[in-house]
Amino acid sequence: MNVTPDSFSDGGRWFTPGAAVAHGLALVEAGADVLDVGGESTRPGARRVAVEDELERVLPVVAELVERGATVSVDTTRAEVAREAVARGASIVNDVSGGLADDAMLATVAQTGAVYVAMHWRGHADVMDSRDDYDDVVADVRRELAQRVDALRAAGVRDEQVVLDPGLGFAKPGASNWPLLARLPELVADGFPVLVGASRKRFLGHLLARPDGTPAPPLARDGATAAISALAAAAGAWCVRVHEVAGSADAVRVAAAWRGAAADGGGRRAQTTGGER
Repeated sequence: MNVTPDSFSDGGRWFTPGAAVAHGLALVEAGADVLDVGGESTRPGARRVAVEDELERVLPVVAELVERGATVSVDTTRAEVAREAVARGASIVNDVSGGLADDAMLATVAQTGAVYVAMHWRGHADVMDSRDDYDDVVADVRRELAQRVDALRAAGVRDEQVVLDPGLGFAKPGASNWPLLARLPELVADGFPVLVGASRKRFLGHLLARPDGTPAPPLARDGATAAISALAAAAGAWCVRVHEVAGSADAVRVAAAWRGAAADGGGRRAQTTGGER
């Protein structure tokens, strides 16, 4: 949920608190387990907003959604915003910087005990595209996330609080995203829950480009997002972060059924219906 006027995906449609809360409740109705509320755009090239503006945007929405029974995550790189949101009932801090943007963040997470999503990050939105430089993107991302885990532990954050996010689209404007998805089981194997945030991102726009090469617009990327949701769930992801919930919720159900059948050894013929085909 982007409580900003300049989101790349929805252009500020949910900017006012009333609109944001109504949208959040609709997402829960559509199948969302967690509502991730952010008050600062991280679209490519975006400039930072004042902390006072971020607090004003986020806190009323967090408080109202918690009051209405939703599980809420706050999407912020600032310790002050994280602390105030948790005080109003947020149970997850989703930090796209993995604690690198604010020196006080890791201590704040340790103090609050909130679940903490640490994303792979190499710089703010205005510079991140220039930092798409990897020898092996999967190995490099795993190594840099492991460094964040070491920092979290040193700050007193418990392992059970930590979720890792490979940071699709962040310092990865194009092809670097696909190996991270294709080799997602390697990241899952590192032992922490993994969040995948592919929804409507640029690399999907390029994949779905029109014949003249024009990237598909954000709202035309939801089908591809749902496909990634299914594949990520089948690969063991803990969570997929999406804008359009219903399609991805269905996709995750399909992946769960698929994995369940595989774990069952292919199914038992006695339970099939409709006879032989």
